[in-house]
This record gives sequence, structure tokens and C-alpha cells, in this order.
Amino acid sequence: MLRRTLIAGVIALFGLPAFAAPLPYTLGSDGATISYTFTIGGEKMVGTVPIASAALTIDATNLSASTAEVTADVRRARTGLIFATEALKSNSILAANDFPEARFQSTRVFLGNSGRIDDGAALEGLLTLRGVTRPVRFEAQMFRQPGTAAGDLRALNVLLTGSVNRRDFGADGYSELVDDTVQIEIKAHIETES
Repeated sequence: MLRRTLIAGVIALFGLPAFAAPLPYTLGSDGATISYTFTIGGEKMVGTVPIASAALTIDATNLSASTAEVTADVRRARTGLIFATEALKSNSILAANDFPEARFQSTRVFLGNSGRIDDGAALEGLLTLRGVTRPVRFEAQMFRQPGTAAGDLRALNVLLTGSVNRRDFGADGYSELVDDTVQIEIKAHIETES
């Protein structure tokens, strides 16, 4: 009964027929960014890592069957300071030369309390960083393009937010200066040809 209620809620949100097929998505022309916030010496800093590739499949009639896979180019990670960027990519933190990619693979989708995606959702998955894979959870939001019809899912904006403990991945360098918790925000514009 709960599953049928969730599916009905998603169909109502998107205005899709009950037998709509899963739609594959890729990064759109506006691309995607991963921003991360960390504290160094008591001061918050923000950096970015470019997304190398993203593949998503969204099944509006069964969101639990939707998938996401995102790969980031760790070698191109940046902070606002040159010395902090070099320290970040060093062997004691990201080891970018040995592990040039970070990868997220979704494993489960959760809907908000109302059973509708517009009430919020969460995406669980596996994050691989420095060759270490750990489970993570991101709060997820998805929006149609402004001015589009309810059933028009050709272009979407996705926002994922969460945090990781860098020590869980062996990125424990400069612990006397840098806090262990890193906040992550992923913004992506995705498109489908369907």
C-alpha cells in the first residue's frame, strides 16, 4: 500500500502516465559543480572539484529504481588559496596523483514524509575517495526548469547536500589545522533526449 501511495505521489507531481519509462540523463550545457566547505584554523573555506562525468536514470513511477553515478576529477580540486590547494591534493589528504578520481554510486532513494519528491528526498550510496569506499547519504532536491510544464522532465536541476568525515577515507593530514568534517554540495543541470 505504501509503495502504491509513493508511486501515485510521484506521478501526480510530474504529471506522467502510469507506465512512463525510466529516463537516462547526462550533464546539460550548464554543467555541474561540487563545492565543499571545510574549516582551517577556525576559518571556513570553500573549494570546488569539477565533475568529470555524471549518468543518472530517473524513473518517475518508481523512484527507488532511479540511479546516479558521478565521477569527479580530484586533480583539478581547488580552494581559494594556492598553498591550501596544494596541501589538499597532497598524499596526506586526497593523494590526487595516485587516486585522480572520486566516485559516487547511488544505492537507494528515499522520499520525504509526504511521499512526494517535492517534499524532499535523500540519496544513499557509496563514495570512493583515495581508493576507500564508504557509505554516504545526501539530501536531494530536484527541480524542473522555470516555465516548463508539469510533465516536462527534459531538463532538471539537481541539488545534493551532505557531509563526510575525511578520516573515514584516510585523508587525515594536517589534522591540527583542518577539521575532520567536510560539507559537500553538488549542483547539476541534467538533460535527457527523451
